[in-house]
Amino acid sequence: QVQLVESGGGLVQAGGSLRLSCAASGRTFSTYAMGWFRQAPGKEREFVSAITWGGVRLNYADSVKGRFTISRDNAKNTVYLQMNSLKVEDTAVYYCAAPESSYSYYLDSRLYRYWGQGTQVTVSS
Repeated sequence: QVQLVESGGGLVQAGGSLRLSCAASGRTFSTYAMGWFRQAPGKEREFVSAITWGGVRLNYADSVKGRFTISRDNAKNTVYLQMNSLKVEDTAVYYCAAPESSYSYYLDSRLYRYWGQGTQVTVSS
C-alpha cells in the first residue's frame, strides 16, 4: 500500500510563494512518476504538473508554466511543488498522486491510483 502525505499549504497574498511537499511511503519511490493536481470549489480536479521517476521529464499545465516548478528528492521519498507569483485563481486543494505501476507516466488524473489527503492553498487579493 502507498501512503502520500502533502504539506506546505496555507494562506498567501497574490504574488507570494509557497512550497508544497508530498512524502511517500510504501514502495520504491524512485521507480514511480508523481503528479500534482488541484481542485477548486465547484470545479473538476485538474492537472498541475508531473515528473518522471528520475526527474528527467517534467510537464506543466499552461496555467502554471513559468510560475510553478516540480522536483523530487528520491533519497527523501518526497516530491515538491514550488509555487511562485501566485494568483487568486490558484486557490484550490492540491493533491499529489502516484500511478499504480512503476515506470509509467501520465498526465490524466484518472490513471493515478494513489492520492494524498490534499492541502489547501488560498491566495488572497
